[in-house]
Amino acid sequence: MTGTAAPTPASADLIARLAADPAASFALIVREGGESVEVLSGPVTDVDLLADIPLSDGRRRPSEVLALVPYRQVRERGFAAHDDGAPLRCLTVEEHAAIPLAEALDALPTTPIPLADAGFDLDDAEYAAIVRNVIAEEIGRGEGANFVIRRDFVAGVDAEPRTAALTWFRALLEHERGAYWTFAIVTPGHVAVGASPEAHVSARDGVVTMNPISGTFRHPAGGATVETLTEFLSSTKETEELFMVVDEELKMMSAVCSDGGRITGPHLKEMSRLTHTEYVLRGRSRLDPRDILRETMFAPTVTGSPMQNACAVIRRHEQSPRGYYSGVAALFTPNAEGGHDLDAPILIRTAYLEQGRLRVPVGATLVRHSDPYGEVSETHGKAAGVLGAIGAIPRAITMVPDDDEPAPAPRLGDDPAIAELLASRNARLAPFWMQEQEPGARTAPFAGRKAIVVDAEDRFTTMLAHQLRHLGLDVDIVHWSAADDARLDAAELVVSGPGPGDPRDGESARIARMREVVVHRLAQHRPLLAVCLSHQILSDRIGVGLAPLSSPHQGLQLSVDLFGETASIGFYNTFTARVTPGVTVLTPSETRCGAVGDVEIAADPATGDVYALRGAGFASVQGHLESILSRDGMRTLERLVGHALS
Repeated sequence: MTGTAAPTPASADLIARLAADPAASFALIVREGGESVEVLSGPVTDVDLLADIPLSDGRRRPSEVLALVPYRQVRERGFAAHDDGAPLRCLTVEEHAAIPLAEALDALPTTPIPLADAGFDLDDAEYAAIVRNVIAEEIGRGEGANFVIRRDFVAGVDAEPRTAALTWFRALLEHERGAYWTFAIVTPGHVAVGASPEAHVSARDGVVTMNPISGTFRHPAGGATVETLTEFLSSTKETEELFMVVDEELKMMSAVCSDGGRITGPHLKEMSRLTHTEYVLRGRSRLDPRDILRETMFAPTVTGSPMQNACAVIRRHEQSPRGYYSGVAALFTPNAEGGHDLDAPILIRTAYLEQGRLRVPVGATLVRHSDPYGEVSETHGKAAGVLGAIGAIPRAITMVPDDDEPAPAPRLGDDPAIAELLASRNARLAPFWMQEQEPGARTAPFAGRKAIVVDAEDRFTTMLAHQLRHLGLDVDIVHWSAADDARLDAAELVVSGPGPGDPRDGESARIARMREVVVHRLAQHRPLLAVCLSHQILSDRIGVGLAPLSSPHQGLQLSVDLFGETASIGFYNTFTARVTPGVTVLTPSETRCGAVGDVEIAADPATGDVYALRGAGFASVQGHLESILSRDGMRTLERLVGHALS
């Protein structure tokens, strides 16, 4: 366990002192696998920006700080959010003690806290209607692959807030399992108590770790079994949901880690009422931990992808601000090198108490084949983990047995059949992202050549740039709004990137600029690679028609023929370029811009959906070669870049 905690025998006295002092701000934390309760106390300050988190005192001595980062902080990245004024709250730790878990349980209160007028703020039918709207209006229009929309369980609480916090914290320790952090954080006017299953990001000894968790198995009555879990793990929806969030978090890892990140797993995260599937991502970084936190705001498992559009979708469809839900509790701890380690769980499965009102926000990940009432059920299951522990609904399992209680059931993840089923998922994935990503680990066929990747607001560009660097290219990423012609002309290769939206949209400044990038490059006869949205724009420019797919290909893996080679590629598209089935070449007389010469087409032989194009000095691809779903992504990327540069 990290931190500067020192054991103390005065467990009851310490907890009683903090509970009795109305001016004291404190946090109680039990980390995964921990056998003690960390007690952090000190003064609280609210700051505006992550860069303002006070990691040193007036004499520049390093400070330990616990920061509550609200969801609205995504505005630092230029993303949309309802602004509820929730503060970026920093507890500067002046005392950090450790209390043995058994002693802490004895010292914590046990009297139940009654709730009044309890229920969801949106009823099941209202929430199901929102799910339908998001699938039809957002995923169906190409705005993204998945989105997380929340609802809140609310109730009145007539109890002293500190007593409620300590009571609920004790209950979570006794009745929940598998949490990454179990915690109670008490600051002026605000209480947060939770058992978060998910570490968002940590940084320790130069190693950054992220832990995407997705796919939710709600335990049936009587508990989970190997048979019921096997059925869940065989679900295409749940598997693809996890792959999509891994892709999204690899985008973040590629932005903050020099080696791009490596994935390991999958594993099970088993809790009292739910089981999730998870991967672990690791890479190396020298960034300030506050910068790491900024670049990874916030987890796609609680927002969606692509991130920027997910935030806009959340603002359109959620009826109230999120507060701290889907933000993080970030603990910055001084290390021996003079910097700070970071440990930041996501603020989910958390109860908030403010002005006598309890709020437990929960959300479901909506994808192209979501069932509205299945997602309703998922929100009930997620809320039940917290509500059952604090006694608001009947409890599922007592997790701290005494002499008269049976031991907890064995973990299903230890069953050989389950372990084999989990491991089999990796056969579908790109080996590139499952191997060490050290520079120079492979031959670089394009060493010394310069490329610019134009970002159309999908950070798949960070993964794409990382792969291009492994091919030897010197790569810069440029936002579409800054991609002026002079800057692009300085690059030998321009990669016009992916992004959300309808490529036919005549009102979007972003899509208009991406169209100009493609047209300018074609007119100059300079090397161009166009990906996904830009592939569609290129197709339209050449004269290939565009159409919406009958069912969006968001997070779909297909085996396709790309110019004589079969490749397993991941797709995230709602629109497609389409030719008459069987057409493999367009001659200059058949294109809108004959100056490009003959254009080769790789398309589905039955539907005519275009997977790739190539011509003199350019190539394009509909799929995401950088995705973990593109098992043959690196080989295909090298082929297409080589063609464009030739």
